[in-house]
Amino acid sequence: MKKFRSIFWHRRDLRIEDNIGLFEASKNSKNLIGVYVLDPNLLNLNRTTSEAKNWFLAKSLLELQKNWVRRGSRLLILNGDPIKLISKLADLIKAECIYWNDNIEPYEINRDRLIKEHLSKEKIKIYTFLDQLIVKPNDIKTNDDKPYKVYGPFYRKWIDIITKSNISMNNSIKISRTSKKIRGLNERELSSIKGSELNYCISRESKSVYDLLTSNRFNNTNLCPCKPGESESINQLNFFINSGSINSYNQARDVPSLESTSNLSAALSLGTISCRAVWNGAQVSKNMANNEYQLNSIDTWIKELAWREFYQNALINFPELENGPYREKWLKFPWQNKPDWFKAWENGLTGIPIIDAAMRQLKNSGWMHNRCRMIVASFLVKDLLINWKWGELFFMKSLVDGDLASNNGGWQWSASSGMDPKPMRIFNPSRQAAKFDENCDYIRKWIPELAHVSTPNLLSGEIISAERKGYPSPIINHKNQTSIFKELYSSIN
Repeated sequence: MKKFRSIFWHRRDLRIEDNIGLFEASKNSKNLIGVYVLDPNLLNLNRTTSEAKNWFLAKSLLELQKNWVRRGSRLLILNGDPIKLISKLADLIKAECIYWNDNIEPYEINRDRLIKEHLSKEKIKIYTFLDQLIVKPNDIKTNDDKPYKVYGPFYRKWIDIITKSNISMNNSIKISRTSKKIRGLNERELSSIKGSELNYCISRESKSVYDLLTSNRFNNTNLCPCKPGESESINQLNFFINSGSINSYNQARDVPSLESTSNLSAALSLGTISCRAVWNGAQVSKNMANNEYQLNSIDTWIKELAWREFYQNALINFPELENGPYREKWLKFPWQNKPDWFKAWENGLTGIPIIDAAMRQLKNSGWMHNRCRMIVASFLVKDLLINWKWGELFFMKSLVDGDLASNNGGWQWSASSGMDPKPMRIFNPSRQAAKFDENCDYIRKWIPELAHVSTPNLLSGEIISAERKGYPSPIINHKNQTSIFKELYSSIN
């Protein structure tokens, strides 16, 4: 097979190892150079990303650049419209092939279609691969060849496909290892790129990435449990397995005061680790498990991987989810949408301790425990009667692991507007706190002004004025508000 000069375009796969598209590109290319495009449409702090996620992205790109240099080539950082820049780069270096891994968000799908149309006119070969899912969406359909709309049947089919496709005795997924050395461009060719109008710096610390970091206002990086870069992602996975945290995940995952989760959500979202590596980590743990409790905990974690793929499949098959509810009757719901209530919610000042602790964790660390995400989402929609789209957007503007498919799926689940056979689900904040933060360790950590208040009062939220020390009284009564919600809900049926 003849080998060509090629470009590999990184997107949500910020790693060298177990990168399907990069593996194929390095195997089949005479010369190969990497590129990442800082797409303004994906860096919009008012809609599509957050300062925390941009910090994670920039730090991960700096490590990725160094890893490309170690392999014998370079990763270029471009800043602007990918449709124009990818074509311009291909023309400058006389690239004959471009490789990338497909993404599943509607904007990215449309953008890639336009790029393919443009490059095909230039007679450039394009090779794309599916890297961010364990099971291909076309392979996971109902018996009627339709996409799944309910998680339970999806999971059973998903796990069945993986089990039947095993290619090794230890129940692992094959990892594609990129060759140790990649043949890059020579200095003369690199110099010609430097002199072009492309907006980037070819040094190891790209000016575009440096600018992204220096303009970033996310300062509490030490509080964020998600650590950027391929090496840190691998370290976090190994720690989760070797520390035994995965063996107690079944119960500990719901306790927000514990360090009991893998913290790999941002790594999976931006691809500093592969979904296959994470799956294999679970299989390693299963081989070391000593009892049924540990096996059940590992299976529970695997089900979280399946939830991620369920939501991504949902977005692929129903792209309209990005813009509204799956259940159309929710378009008629008479939201109250009180701006002052929303402001209190987003700033952790509702007067409901478990709600405010969770929102302050998000504000300060760029991350929120998953149990708390469900609690605050239910509260916004079914207590404050505010449109779930407001909360979804706020999360995307705040989370280090903001991901359209998972974020949208989670909010629609909480709002009862999504693909869920149990549409009426309402969380009582006090009961949730009593069940999952019974000693109020989480509440006291994130609301230090209430550290002196007794545990029963923190759980109930019934705190006398003298003990509040500036902390607000509850802005609503849960029982009254949910009664109103139920009446409004019955009106749209």
